Amino acid sequence: MSPTYDIVIIGGGGHGLATAHYLAANHGITNIAVVEAGWIGGGNTARNTTIVRSDYLLNASFALKNFALKLWSDLSQDLNFNIMYEPRGYVDLAHSDGELEHFTVRANAMIMGGGDAQILDCDALQQRVPELDLRTGKRFPISGALVQESGGVVRHDAVAWGFARRASAAGIHIFQNCPVTEIHVSGGKIHGVETPRGRIACKQALITVAGQSSAVAELAGLTLPIDSINVQAFVTEPIKPALDTVLNYNAGLSYISQTDKGEFVLGGATDGYNSFAKRGSFERIEDVLARAVQMFPFLSRLRLMRHWSGTADIAMDGNALVGRTPIEGLMINGGWGYAGFKATPAVGWCMADLLATGSMPDLLAPFAPSRFETGAAQDDAGIGPYPWLH
Repeated sequence: MSPTYDIVIIGGGGHGLATAHYLAANHGITNIAVVEAGWIGGGNTARNTTIVRSDYLLNASFALKNFALKLWSDLSQDLNFNIMYEPRGYVDLAHSDGELEHFTVRANAMIMGGGDAQILDCDALQQRVPELDLRTGKRFPISGALVQESGGVVRHDAVAWGFARRASAAGIHIFQNCPVTEIHVSGGKIHGVETPRGRIACKQALITVAGQSSAVAELAGLTLPIDSINVQAFVTEPIKPALDTVLNYNAGLSYISQTDKGEFVLGGATDGYNSFAKRGSFERIEDVLARAVQMFPFLSRLRLMRHWSGTADIAMDGNALVGRTPIEGLMINGGWGYAGFKATPAVGWCMADLLATGSMPDLLAPFAPSRFETGAAQDDAGIGPYPWLH
């Protein structure tokens, strides 16, 4: 570890490693240290359900996620590492005629922004997802769906190691099991960080630690307007291929996809209470499975094999906090909640621009923390399953 770096990136997850890669690839800046408290790809990068999509209504949310979706499509070639991007389609179910009308508005906005989207009635939906149970008389009937065919899944650990491999090859130093214990600030500026391996002096630093954002920001005396909430997911035993898309059940929330190994990956809403525990509750498992079985009755015969949980840090409007902090030279990238993984390459690209040039990229500007001072919240329908947004 060198005593001085131009930039210290706190957090070796997908966003931090992507930022490091694009700083080197797009700006030629390599005197960078990435310090990770655990191991590469062991945090929220691994604790997600690998879904990528850009089916958002508001211009700011859609533009950033759609840029990410375009980067995902070429990222294996860019990194020379197979990230296993599969555009198998993302199907968002509507449970009333009114909700389907809202989805139509969102689909039109996506198309006008340069994305792909289509609305399916029940007949077309049955053809798209033959296994889906569309019988009437259920508590939450299905009226149709919004489909984004470019949405799908990406292998999460491949993303972490693909970015880490390229960043390391460019000369960037990556340190695992190396938490930041202090952030040195004086005169309103950042001067360095303290780690178990010693102090690192720097003029710029980026906090990008997902669910630990509030705890790490406190080291610099910052209080972030976010809540940390538990989110869990689980996997069934494997069976033969039965589902070739990602499907989201909106009434109470249950989303599902099938892996290449044949397992079904399921997730749902947050546990609804603040926690850093990274463990789930049987109540949420029951809620998710009840809806999943309504969609696909054959799932009732399968056993759950694995369960995992992570901490989502969520701002008041359900959107990210990205950009400068009141401390000169210290940047923040947090508050992503459910949307962090899908935005990974776009955030890395844009954050690298901010650190390298000092200018806030247009794609990140709507998510600056200062929006809460001006009232410019980004409360986007479809952003994620946060209880207080419903």
